[in-house]
Amino acid sequence: MFRGSMVALITPMHGDGRVDDRALHRLVDFHVEQGSDAIVVVGTTGESATLDELEHCEVIRQVVEFARARVPVIAGTGANSTTEAIVLTRCAKVAGADACLLVTPYYNKPTQEGLYLHHRAVAEAVDIPQILYNVPGRTACDLLPETVARLAPTPNIVGIKEATGDLNRVDRIRELCGVEFAIYSGDDASARELMLRGGQGVISVTANLAPRQMHAMSMAALDGDRERAAALDAPLSGLHHGLFVESNPIPVKWAAAELGLCGRGIRLPLTWLSEGAQPRVREAMQQAGLI
Repeated sequence: MFRGSMVALITPMHGDGRVDDRALHRLVDFHVEQGSDAIVVVGTTGESATLDELEHCEVIRQVVEFARARVPVIAGTGANSTTEAIVLTRCAKVAGADACLLVTPYYNKPTQEGLYLHHRAVAEAVDIPQILYNVPGRTACDLLPETVARLAPTPNIVGIKEATGDLNRVDRIRELCGVEFAIYSGDDASARELMLRGGQGVISVTANLAPRQMHAMSMAALDGDRERAAALDAPLSGLHHGLFVESNPIPVKWAAAELGLCGRGIRLPLTWLSEGAQPRVREAMQQAGLI
């Protein structure tokens, strides 16, 4: 259904933390023009945790409107409350999103049975394609491959964004779920290898800054061209790591502002990139040919 480089879009903000609607419109146009294969809005990189429910739904609505069906829009609608996740997923469907991305419920540390019942409940409540999202480093819970296999036959659940960077786990999910179940990387550093192993794409932080390059690398990897994919990925390696020198999306928002893509806005408890970390991100941007 979706393949290639899918940008995990930042949510641009004014200095006082208000969402910058004009910059959001410009970013959508930028990614369409630069070849991003889909836009993932209001995910982790989009600061979903600090947007209230009305803002969350409004940002989704605006991105769908601005995209004008030129590129698929996948809406982040996960929450640690099953009821809230259903509400947000319904908002995305009403807005016209093409699919939803649902992070595992964070903080409350559900069991595997709880994770299964949570995702099944959302899938049964809202008729829209849904991608599971496993990022245990941020959520304090881990959606195991065996639970993914239980969820895979559920109508509306079409794939998973696996952000552990563990390629052996990706192989296990493929073994358990079959070739029809989509697997997307949530880890830019290992995304190339995941696609070479049969994954369908990457939901990328790096693509905020280098969308054309990430698209080209992804297409080469999806075509099985290992040498070309490696050559295209090499200049981006610094970004894959440097954009996590502080908590995402702190570094990528700083870098995007440096490139004039957005203003210097971020919401507490996140802060602007520290002066000590800026040289590393700037060096990665230079390595990628962005500055």
